[in-house]
Amino acid sequence: MSNGTQREQWGSKIGFVLACAGSAVGLGNIWRFPYITGQNGGAAFVLVYIALVFVIGFSVMLAEMAIGRNAQLNAVGSFRKIKGGAWPVVGWMGVTAGFIILSYYGVIGGWTMAYIVKSFTGLMGAAAAGAAGDVFGGFVTKPGTVIAWQALFMAITIYIVYKGIGGGIEKYCKVLMPALFLLMLVLIVRSVTLPGAGAGISFYLKPDFSKLTGGAMGAALGQAFFSLSLGMGCMITYGSYLGKKEMLPGAAMQVCFLDTMVAFLAGLVIFPAVFAFGLDAGAGAGLTFITLPNVFGQMPGGAVWSGLFFLLLFVAALTSAISLLEVVAAYFIDEMKWSRSKAAWVMGGFIFLLGIPSAIGVAGGIPKLAGRDFLDSADFLASNVLLPLGGLFIALFVGWIWTDGAKQEVENGGAAPFGLYVPWLWVCRVVAPLAIAYIFITGLKW
Repeated sequence: MSNGTQREQWGSKIGFVLACAGSAVGLGNIWRFPYITGQNGGAAFVLVYIALVFVIGFSVMLAEMAIGRNAQLNAVGSFRKIKGGAWPVVGWMGVTAGFIILSYYGVIGGWTMAYIVKSFTGLMGAAAAGAAGDVFGGFVTKPGTVIAWQALFMAITIYIVYKGIGGGIEKYCKVLMPALFLLMLVLIVRSVTLPGAGAGISFYLKPDFSKLTGGAMGAALGQAFFSLSLGMGCMITYGSYLGKKEMLPGAAMQVCFLDTMVAFLAGLVIFPAVFAFGLDAGAGAGLTFITLPNVFGQMPGGAVWSGLFFLLLFVAALTSAISLLEVVAAYFIDEMKWSRSKAAWVMGGFIFLLGIPSAIGVAGGIPKLAGRDFLDSADFLASNVLLPLGGLFIALFVGWIWTDGAKQEVENGGAAPFGLYVPWLWVCRVVAPLAIAYIFITGLKW
């Protein structure tokens, strides 16, 4: 959208849903969800997670979509137009979080691209010898190489956002999201047919509620909130490009379903393979770049399976990165009247520069702050402070401040009554704020 022209819109509802699902589906679904599940007992945790997605996650997502579509503006402008006062600060938290998250997400996105190449150039040999950790350590301690991959990942992200809503984000998400599901299905077939995979399938699909602890419930709540890209203005921004005739509750439900499906399928990729080779399913972030290459290194045709897995991670990272940059770009397009080209390239460039300390910090090139490197510190600020606060105030805004307007928006002016309106309103008023406040308070442990 350039100055004085009509606001861009999604070409179709499926394009909107796939783009929102792409925003929600990220690295957190594919590497964080399986290891959190592994640490918290398996199948019982999965059931709690799914329930929380469709109660808390759906409610906040629908609230964000309603705000965005009503105002037809970016996250900051939406709050200013609807209510004004101090409420635009909530939008600012989203824009700031998008800026910060994409700075280090670009670094990790670059890692996934590098590992696609590494899968075919020596990684499998090292992994077969149990040296995947040495490969990862050698890679991240070369700042020039890491920054080069980060730059490539950011350039792809910027290009897609620069191309616009219909010709960029929607067009590419219509290809990337089906590709992501296809890649997952191929990897699942390979994983579940490995000798010894049955133990992993049982762990993942057979609930043992005795393993559910208070900590597991909190982890499920946090994962449900963060995996949907809530609190950062993505759904407000994407909702602002949606036509008035579309049914918001159905769209929000479809996004929650697709996001949960990806997380669930990721578990079917990872647990059978990890159990088949007797490795630790709760190995944390190292599960992705160290443990799984060790698994692939022991498989026939390991390079192909490893390459496909890291391609899957790249697609997930890219669809999320696109939405993060769009949150930032939309602000400058709407508020500063920049052209889309200028907003995408200039702000994408600044975000790339902000990401360089994260790229260098992992290698120990920057002093740690309270034991955290720059990437972890940026993640803590965005994920533990800005996102929960953003989600909390969005729920309160719709639940208590903008109730009549929200009802009109989710029911299309009364043309499409929403049968769950009253429960949804009370989740926004009480349940979601209390749940998100719990996430915020427990997440503040530096």
